[in-house]
Amino acid sequence: MQADVNMEASGSTKPVQLDKEEQENTNRPCTPCSDSENTGGQPEDQKVTAVAQQCNQYEPKSQPMSTPPESKNQQRFISLPVLHPERLKTAKALVKKAVKRHKVFSIQGPYPVIREALRARGWVEQRSHYPHKKSWQPRGSESRTSSTDAGDSDESDNDLDELEQEEVPDGLYDFMSRLVRNELVYFYWTNRRDAINTNRLQKEQIINHFAKAGSFTTKAGLCVNLRNLHWFDSADPDTFFPRCYRLGAQDEKHAFIEDYRRTACTSLLKYIVERQQSIKGEEMNQTICSSQDLKKRKKSKPIILSQIIDSALRVCQESLESLEHRDIDISSETPHSLMKQEWAEFINNYYLVVHGGAEIENSDHYVKCCKAMLQRLGEVSPQLDIDGIHNIWIIKPGAKSRGRGIKCVKHLDQVLRLVDGNPTFIKESKWVVQKYVECPLLILGTKFDVRQWFLVTDWNPLTVWFYKKCYLRFSTQPFTLDTMDSSVHLCNNSIQKHLRPSQQRHRGIPADNMWSDDQFRTFLSRQGREAEWETVVVPGMKKAIIHALQTAQDLMESRKNTFELYGADFILGRDLRPWLIEINASPTMAPSTSVTARLCAAVQEDTLRVVLDRRVDRTANTGDFELIYRQAAVEVPQYLGVSLLVEGFRIKRPPRRSAPKRKGSVKKKGPVVEKVV
Repeated sequence: MQADVNMEASGSTKPVQLDKEEQENTNRPCTPCSDSENTGGQPEDQKVTAVAQQCNQYEPKSQPMSTPPESKNQQRFISLPVLHPERLKTAKALVKKAVKRHKVFSIQGPYPVIREALRARGWVEQRSHYPHKKSWQPRGSESRTSSTDAGDSDESDNDLDELEQEEVPDGLYDFMSRLVRNELVYFYWTNRRDAINTNRLQKEQIINHFAKAGSFTTKAGLCVNLRNLHWFDSADPDTFFPRCYRLGAQDEKHAFIEDYRRTACTSLLKYIVERQQSIKGEEMNQTICSSQDLKKRKKSKPIILSQIIDSALRVCQESLESLEHRDIDISSETPHSLMKQEWAEFINNYYLVVHGGAEIENSDHYVKCCKAMLQRLGEVSPQLDIDGIHNIWIIKPGAKSRGRGIKCVKHLDQVLRLVDGNPTFIKESKWVVQKYVECPLLILGTKFDVRQWFLVTDWNPLTVWFYKKCYLRFSTQPFTLDTMDSSVHLCNNSIQKHLRPSQQRHRGIPADNMWSDDQFRTFLSRQGREAEWETVVVPGMKKAIIHALQTAQDLMESRKNTFELYGADFILGRDLRPWLIEINASPTMAPSTSVTARLCAAVQEDTLRVVLDRRVDRTANTGDFELIYRQAAVEVPQYLGVSLLVEGFRIKRPPRRSAPKRKGSVKKKGPVVEKVV
């Protein structure tokens, strides 16, 4: 087959025919070759890189141009800038070496760093050719509701406007891409898992996505699977993952209602203790108001009977016995502390006290009991410190990213109305409700979260790499629980980048709403807490990631020559303990700020060091990636195709023994009829 190339220069074009050697290169089957092959005494990768850089030094960049649809007769033609014959020869030599060494790659999505890093390693790109690609549709399309992976939306963390960016065409690389258009691609990097049909890949082809990752990259999957952690580890998921329930499942909906009620009770006890402390502070400060003013202020507010405190203490006592497993011997017929109608009245009074400012009569008499109960609960309830007093929960679509569809609510009836009024909740069971972290660590009065990368290179044995660098994402508004607006409570850059920072926010927070981990460690050192980064934050994030992967391992397809880079989001408590919020597939690599421009480029380069460079040299530098977990390999017995046959015989029924004859009168018996079973 002949291929023609139109060369444009000075407004003129000159058709050039590819010679016989090039035609053979484009159709030659791939043959294995050792990576240790040298040319001219110079390592192959270095020579290829040097030649490519020399060729591109004087390469004029062509402008993007619109190409008409190709017909069968036009498929041989491509418009390229003028290339010197020597450069054509050099390009063909580079392609020949790359094909011989199985170094053909393909990229889908905005990943210029990956593209340049692969080229520097002697790889040649095959552009716009996805032989195994499924029909792609934009996110949000209704036709995407069906998926090959149950519960796996495969939603990436990239923004749509980032996905539309394409590289400016380059003459030399376009020419080289055309030379390998018929070659087998050995490395795929895509922004979506379903861009490649993994069932049709050859085993030596490398891809950057695992199948069925929705078991931990969707909120619903993470919610369900972490409950099975006790089968894999002795750790308690409540120590690193806020309580979470699927609203579409009736049993979990009922469990959420009970949890909300218990949390209202503990929140009320906290409110009483904190309120008493604030009242004492006001009484001691005579410059603020007199004692008479305090009495008038109390009289002006509605009064709630102290029975609400007694009810809260009884419920907390039941919860404590359950957590301490002292309720095992209690009969199931024992009535609950509160009935349905009593719960409705309790919740309503709770709203009046905590949200409406109502007073509880003689509440100061219960402060000591409330403190004692909270202390006992804190010993067995690891999330008591982050619950706060407002009982705020966050509703999330179970399979979406970038903060879409998330709502923060305070009232139970708000959640129930949302569930009961939307039939998709019951049908899909993908919406979750999770306890909101009401007491997070704040930086200069502003909420933030942590984006932490990790890399999985194998599922059998499970092999996890942790990136030593991360970054913080700030909200544009000062933190407050008086409003449920997403601009205050969601730190996703896809949301905050469209908002203007508040005038009330501290000026020490950067305008681009991001910090690197080094900046955060500097902030901690000023507070005398720098050591806690290495002793509390980092170990906590590592454990949470490993536990999330352990519970999903049995649900994953363990394909060799596959890897995936993930982005985990954490919230830090006031004690710096990290709380896992979610795990994102295809985390964004957009250089949206000076922080991400540096760190995202570094993590992409280091990812290639782990998945490519270590294949050639096991001692190769892995950058900032650290191997934190590697399981012992589990050997799968080879299937021999032998049919399973079970043989047996029917068990004969033993003969019935006759009863011994009694002395004395003997009654005449009728015929014995044996019942056949």
